Amino acid sequence: MENIILTGDRPTGRLHLGHYVGSIKNRVDLQNSNKFDKIYIMIADAQALTDNFTNPSKVRENVIEVALDYLSCGIDPNKTTIFIQSEVSELTELTFYYMNLVTLSRLQRNPTVKNELILRNFEKSIPVGFLNYPISQAADITAFDATCIPVGIDQLPMIEQTREIVHSFNNIYGKTLVMPEAHISNKENERRLPGTDGKNKMSKSLGNCIYLSDDEKTIKQKVMSMYTDPNHIRVEDPGKVEGNIVFVYLDVFATDDDFKKYLPEYKNLNELKEHYQRGGLGDVTIKKFLNNILQERLKPIREKREELEKNIEYVYKVLEEGTKEARKHAKKTLDKVKTAMKINYFESEEFLKEIIDKYQDK
Repeated sequence: MENIILTGDRPTGRLHLGHYVGSIKNRVDLQNSNKFDKIYIMIADAQALTDNFTNPSKVRENVIEVALDYLSCGIDPNKTTIFIQSEVSELTELTFYYMNLVTLSRLQRNPTVKNELILRNFEKSIPVGFLNYPISQAADITAFDATCIPVGIDQLPMIEQTREIVHSFNNIYGKTLVMPEAHISNKENERRLPGTDGKNKMSKSLGNCIYLSDDEKTIKQKVMSMYTDPNHIRVEDPGKVEGNIVFVYLDVFATDDDFKKYLPEYKNLNELKEHYQRGGLGDVTIKKFLNNILQERLKPIREKREELEKNIEYVYKVLEEGTKEARKHAKKTLDKVKTAMKINYFESEEFLKEIIDKYQDK
């Protein structure tokens, strides 16, 4: 059995630092590990429409934005297939068949769905398409025989629901679908990067993001306005590291080499934390340090993106070719599913033989 990855993002805006830390960097590492036979990355525009149905132009405009971010971060179309979800119609058909394997109450119990319904104020009036999201995701995963699904902890219930659907289908129709496994980063502080406000995860709708395409000035403004310790009013005041967003980011990004380059009076992050905790270290100093680090990390991504923006036809071609390849794989899976369910009426002589035998015996 092949080792296959499926992952993706909803194109509702440019990708941000949270996406990079939580998924994209890991995808690039997995891509370059040469441990996988195939890697598919999906731009999930159809799923984005479930809560943007009255504003499809928002989704349409961001398909290219997301593709630009992928390519600028190091996703290589020679190693990874990038495709647009809505252009693979087989996914919709698989979703329709899988709907018979899941109850309404099971969908409503899904913790991820429950949280998303509250976030979008859908509790009193739930769009069927949105509630159907876990089944659609199961179709996406199984269509490509994915064995490995890189996700954050908050998405684990979705993978569990997919596994239930795979188990039910294989139990009823015979072993047809591949059972996927969730892949979670072993670095806890990278699983979910909080927003610059320190109150929530980084989110486009909350306006607390640092985008991968932000220019140097914008990045600096966002870093310098970051939430820290509200009780650390004067430089000499002892400060808290726990819950201090600047230190959360430094935990993720800072290396000993960064200290040598930008803050040589400290050997490492532990020394910086100790000084901050005992007092005598101002927020401006640690924010400037973080800004220098982020500028260095994001500059090559931004420059690559600027190059790609001058050659949009190339980006378009990557998506077109990737989508064609994705459809080929999804069609093979759909054919297997329909064969297992015995609804492949014109692809097999068996059905014709059955009806001939039935009616000739009358």
